[in-house]
Amino acid sequence: MVFDVVICGADIVDGNGGHRLRADLGIIGDHIEAVGVLNQVEAVRRVDADGHIVAPGFIDMHSHSDVSMLDDPGGESKAYQGVTTEVTGNCSYSPFPTGRASPKILQQTLGRTLRSREKWNWTTLDGWAEALSSNGTSLNIVPQVGNGALRIAVGAVEDRPATSDELSYMQQLAAEAVEQGAFSVSTGLSLSPSGYATTDEVVALCKAISSYRGAFYVTHARVLPGWHVKMIEEAVEIGRRAEIPVQFSHMAIIDHRYHGQGEELVEVIERAREQGVDITYDVYPYTAAGAGLNQLVPLWAQEGGLQTYMACLQDPETRRRVRDEMVQGRAGGIPPQWENWIISQIASEINNGLVGCSLIQIAEDRSVDPAEATLQLIEEEEDAVSAVVHNREESDVRFFLGHPQAMIGSDGTAVSPDGLYASEQPHPRFYGTYPRILGRYVREEPSVMTLETAIFKMTGFPAQRLGLPDRGRIAEGYKADLVIFDPETVIDNATFDVPQQYPNGIPHVFVNGEAIISDGQHTGARPGRVLRRGS
Repeated sequence: MVFDVVICGADIVDGNGGHRLRADLGIIGDHIEAVGVLNQVEAVRRVDADGHIVAPGFIDMHSHSDVSMLDDPGGESKAYQGVTTEVTGNCSYSPFPTGRASPKILQQTLGRTLRSREKWNWTTLDGWAEALSSNGTSLNIVPQVGNGALRIAVGAVEDRPATSDELSYMQQLAAEAVEQGAFSVSTGLSLSPSGYATTDEVVALCKAISSYRGAFYVTHARVLPGWHVKMIEEAVEIGRRAEIPVQFSHMAIIDHRYHGQGEELVEVIERAREQGVDITYDVYPYTAAGAGLNQLVPLWAQEGGLQTYMACLQDPETRRRVRDEMVQGRAGGIPPQWENWIISQIASEINNGLVGCSLIQIAEDRSVDPAEATLQLIEEEEDAVSAVVHNREESDVRFFLGHPQAMIGSDGTAVSPDGLYASEQPHPRFYGTYPRILGRYVREEPSVMTLETAIFKMTGFPAQRLGLPDRGRIAEGYKADLVIFDPETVIDNATFDVPQQYPNGIPHVFVNGEAIISDGQHTGARPGRVLRRGS
């Protein structure tokens, strides 16, 4: 037997959370053929992993790479971190289905978040998957279907519950997407148009897919004043009533009045699990979020799609009302800390110089108040403008990372520093999430979690949630999605000021048995696949 690759002298951490094993690992084709003593076997290539850890490739449980690899197929920002699989369709945003709408309408609405220079010309998950497969990607992609896309697909873009006919059609479209391979339905209950859905509506949508083996519900929660606990209770209620597992997205406390109350949040999850609701969550290791400026604008003002939204802001009385609500805090919350909103991504060249500036700086330069400056930017960029938002506390981040029901999700996008986002300053989570966990929260702060636990949170745990039968572990017969890293040197280099920097200490990454990172350099290989539920 001739192996394609033999990784020699490795300390293997298998993704199950157990102790490491000193062994060699042999790859044939796209799978792990053998784990053991392989120093005498014949191999096309040998990789010396002495002093390094070999782990399953990291599964990013929360990404927005649905279409980014059409432009940046190498997915370098994630590949250099050791990520081998991107879970997409989060926060209610998926680039399918189109339903009664059209690819153009869906892209006009969601393309402000799911950015790509390529024109969307598909109508279903199958069509989207074919476009990605034809293009080729370095990373695997796991699809989810978004409630925002479903609402657009049936024309329910106003601030109201869906009609019975609209809901029935959304249920049909959701079921069709799951049959084509979507793993879950996602919501974005503080975003338009998903945020117009009632709890009952989401329950009905989840019931439409709950009978499919392994299907689950994932939510960017309803963020309202004082809802830091209620947002989790709503997710639990949906899971219980729809009889479906729940994944809670990017766990955090963003209202400074409630910092330090993480135990109260996870108690809801623990209690629900004791009562039979299968709920887990993902979290990223930063004290700042990333958000569109529209998350400062009342949801009611964003109804009807982009053109209606922009027209709404032209009415002086409506604009005054919008500004007043923004200043007071969306939905009666606390006033925004404008100085903590730092522009990271912007669509036009004319405003590109604003990247890195805070909303308070922009307001001062324009001699207007921050709410007006925000609306001006939204208009000028047709809502395609995002910011890094410093709104978390480090002790909460550490607590949420270390909890047993936490897995890791970056909330970032697979891009290239000279590609789609070249002139921008994205959140450092795009480039640093996974090495930051390994370097800071394992090596430098070992009280947060052990190395074996961290790798489980990045590999075996998300694979369990997704029901991937042959990924997320190192074992014979499993797919050869692998990362090799130096536990003494691995660390993130991406910062808020200079985010597009690759990490240190990750010399090799394999996807489906093929090297995409070799000796610290991207090979250009595109062995990634669109993975489908139940396949």
